[in-house]
Amino acid sequence: MSPREPAMVGEIERLFRSGAAEYRTSVHDLTQLPPVDGIEVAFAGRSNVGKSSLINALTNRKKLAHTSNTPGRTQALNYYTLGSTLRLVDMPGYGYAQAPKEKVATWTELILDFLRGRPNLRRVFLLIDARHGLKPNDLDVLNLLDAAAVSYQVVFTKADKIKQGARETLVSETSKALRPRPAAFPEIIMTSAEKGEGIDELRSLIAGFAAA
Repeated sequence: MSPREPAMVGEIERLFRSGAAEYRTSVHDLTQLPPVDGIEVAFAGRSNVGKSSLINALTNRKKLAHTSNTPGRTQALNYYTLGSTLRLVDMPGYGYAQAPKEKVATWTELILDFLRGRPNLRRVFLLIDARHGLKPNDLDVLNLLDAAAVSYQVVFTKADKIKQGARETLVSETSKALRPRPAAFPEIIMTSAEKGEGIDELRSLIAGFAAA
């Protein structure tokens, strides 16, 4: 790491904590995607897993990303910017949505095209509800990410809702499931948007991508 890089990481972490992130755009088809510049990280997960809440916690903005108790609320790729080089992408939830099947299919195709076509996408953070662990449709997404050779990392949400023993079992079982997967980053992060657990760790990781 060059002498400048630790300073850059620290500055990006400061921007996270200062609430400097801003909404940029919502992408409903590929023609609306921003130019391929800077660094992008994306957040994927089942509907209602807590993606928007996690993004709000990361950026120290209570209402930057819209939260809802209605699964399937996020219907586009929502872009947020932090500084001049970093973009956070909130992807549509999968697994369940109160919308016509045709619309869900359109969202799915948008996600696939996005993953295939963004060379500046450094990592997809796959959010999993700690109370439920990996579900069959999560495994479908893991297969997709492996096939697309997109680096991804599991982040458990709502970790404050389970006890320590259950956490250890969850991490062990998930690590075993990820071990043979070529695109999976082995480290698992436990987070709680409500309690702040894991937020600083995730900020530092993302800042490292942007500073590299």
